[in-house]
Amino acid sequence: MEIPLKSLPGGRAASGNMMTQSDLDLKETALKEDLKFYFMNPCEKYRARRQIPWKLALQILKILMVTTQLVFFGLSNQLVVSFKEENTIAFKHLFLKGYSGTDEDDYSCSIYTQQDAYDSIFYVINQYRHLKNISLGTLGYEHEESGLKICKQQYKRGTMLPSNDTLNIDVSTETECILLKPKELTGKKAELKLNSSFFNLEFYRLIQLEISFKLKGIALQTIHARELPDCYAFQNTITFNNRAHSGKIKIYFDSDTDIQECKDWHIFNSVLQKNTQYILVFDGFVILSCLASLILCTRSIILAWRLQKRFVTFFLEKYKRCVCYADRLEFLNGWYVLVIISDVMTIIGSILKMEIKAKVLILTMQASLPKVLRFCCCAGMIYLGYTFCGWIVLGPYHEKFEDLNTVAECLFSLVNGDDMFATFAQIQQKSSLVWMFSRLYLYSFISLFIYMILSLFIALITDSYDTIKKYQQSGFPVTDLHEFLKDHSSAGYRKDRTFPFICCCRRQESDDNLILIN
Repeated sequence: MEIPLKSLPGGRAASGNMMTQSDLDLKETALKEDLKFYFMNPCEKYRARRQIPWKLALQILKILMVTTQLVFFGLSNQLVVSFKEENTIAFKHLFLKGYSGTDEDDYSCSIYTQQDAYDSIFYVINQYRHLKNISLGTLGYEHEESGLKICKQQYKRGTMLPSNDTLNIDVSTETECILLKPKELTGKKAELKLNSSFFNLEFYRLIQLEISFKLKGIALQTIHARELPDCYAFQNTITFNNRAHSGKIKIYFDSDTDIQECKDWHIFNSVLQKNTQYILVFDGFVILSCLASLILCTRSIILAWRLQKRFVTFFLEKYKRCVCYADRLEFLNGWYVLVIISDVMTIIGSILKMEIKAKVLILTMQASLPKVLRFCCCAGMIYLGYTFCGWIVLGPYHEKFEDLNTVAECLFSLVNGDDMFATFAQIQQKSSLVWMFSRLYLYSFISLFIYMILSLFIALITDSYDTIKKYQQSGFPVTDLHEFLKDHSSAGYRKDRTFPFICCCRRQESDDNLILIN
């Protein structure tokens, strides 16, 4: 005989409690399954549910593409640096009378007599006049209205008699300039201007004389690298410095280069044009891969946030307490954050994102040798990132960063404490922004590698045995999240050990106790 449920005392309450407990158990099982799957690495996810690690494959592809893009950009930038350096040397030989090929100090050369001063000034004018006939490069005047601008700065007036120890001088200065156009240098006007009183120099009053002129050039060497040529504007300045009035005038030569797009060019070579198109297509693929990576990583962060809300709600419902902040942070995958930042930065961030995310500073790896190898691999990738950054950004401003091999050697010397002062001192101070970046770059590299990475390298070896032994004996600190997942079985996942991907090789089960969940 069946007894109605409602006739039993407390029947409905008991049934409701049983159903509530059953629902809670089902909810707990499902949540544990989702949490277990979320904290798996891509290879474990593939073994468990045959879910192909698309994000991992995309990151590997993106790193290869962006690194290739960086290499191409660096090689192109190296051609620019080489062209600028060689033109600067050529200008010094063209316009500095008696230039030996090597700068004397921070200046190019020096003169000691009045006749040498006049000869050097008129030598510049004469060389500028016959530039097209004597230069080996693809150089020309900016335009017909431009020319050679000569300015002299001197004290206004004064007399000086060293033999009588007398000096009468007005320390206020005046500047007088003259412009010599290319057309004027070929006619009779040139003789009149060159014989004007402007060139009657009173050296005891003269502070400095500055000759400035602008030239145009085309870099044809890029064609051999299957790139379109660039047009250059060289702003050259020759300064005769007589501020010391010591009988020695220092001659400085400075050349500022501006890269400009050629206005009208015709290159009859289909290979060059196709190569340019291929590079543009490749750049487009890089942009698409970064965009896809950004979308996938953003989606993963949103899903992790939803899973965290489920876990916090369930924990509060069952255990009547809030989840600690550390367990909440377990759901924030720093890898995805770094990948998103790298996608936004596109170039610089993408070469550093995996190296920064890689856990090279963890003290609890399995053994000393694998730990050191992993550490060296990841530290080497950070080193490679600094190498690329220095090559591309500082290459135009420092001779030690002109090519990739020299940059690597320079940074290795800095790690060993060699040549630090020379590396800091030789940076060109043409731009305050570049100067500040160079300081930040060098200080961060030296601090990171000398004070942190090398120290950690030694610490990883000396402390690995004690650390691992301690955790093997006492176990890892268990948080609420770890305790919640500890007794959960993974029997529902398939145990097939045949995998088509080499990255998804089986990890020994004995390793599970040595690795954190996240």
